[in-house]
Amino acid sequence: MALKVTNFVPIGLDNPPTEIHINDEGQIVDCPIEGATTINAEGSYLSPGWCDLHVHIWYGGTDISVRAIDAGRNYGVTALADAGSAGEANFHGLREYVIDSAEETIRAFINIGSIGLVACNRLPELIDHRSIDIDRTLKVIEANRDIICGIKVRASGVIVGNWGIGPVRIAKRVAEISNLPLMVHVGEPPPLLDEILPLLTQGDIVTHCFNGKPAGSITDTNTIWRMVYETAERGVRMDVGHGQASFDFGVASDALNRGFLPFSISTDLHCRNIHGPVHDLALTISKLYALGMDLEACITAV
Repeated sequence: MALKVTNFVPIGLDNPPTEIHINDEGQIVDCPIEGATTINAEGSYLSPGWCDLHVHIWYGGTDISVRAIDAGRNYGVTALADAGSAGEANFHGLREYVIDSAEETIRAFINIGSIGLVACNRLPELIDHRSIDIDRTLKVIEANRDIICGIKVRASGVIVGNWGIGPVRIAKRVAEISNLPLMVHVGEPPPLLDEILPLLTQGDIVTHCFNGKPAGSITDTNTIWRMVYETAERGVRMDVGHGQASFDFGVASDALNRGFLPFSISTDLHCRNIHGPVHDLALTISKLYALGMDLEACITAV
């Protein structure tokens, strides 16, 4: 059914239109359609489709992922980035069975650990140097340049154990060789934030930026806070990545009250948090809005 939508409040749009025309196939078109049904959207907001920068959607290939549709278009999200569910050993499956068949636009960060999140946290992807195959990872990146948007490394103690900062250094070097950004999951040390942040450059991403893990929070000390602020100033992107236990209201409130805004609001949606506390991207946005982040800024961050 063709539609004409009027009287909406545009948000997150450059040069916003005064009305939207949608054809029978659900596509937005430039010109009015004869016989279209008019929807008066007075009091409603209209934004572009949202992008969730951190999800896990290698459904069937990992024990943690959800179906793309359950993170995507059913919830207003039209673009998704899988954040390291697959490594070089199984990336072909993520592409063939999820990305190529999805209606959403999907990109992926390839995990520096060869097995990715096959058995997430039960079988860590970064046990020691044998967990990483740089040659094969680079070959997979070259074969999938159209969909791989970066490298992912989980830099927290439960994953890397005594290996510490080593996996981050290797992942950063692979990112540099392949000319891609690095996404770093931060949380409980080791490694510490003051070991991780100096390695990052413009375009890299720190996900779980508002976590409240002891010795892993951006507000732990004034020294760490200054380092985080300076890191963001040089173009490193701070991503919410809410997750099961990686969003702390106190940390987020403190940061926002200091004028520190995340670059992106994302969910880290997976099967262990889709029924709470995350649910979806809209609820995650609402939490930042409730903490005082301007609505326009919230929508810009997705």
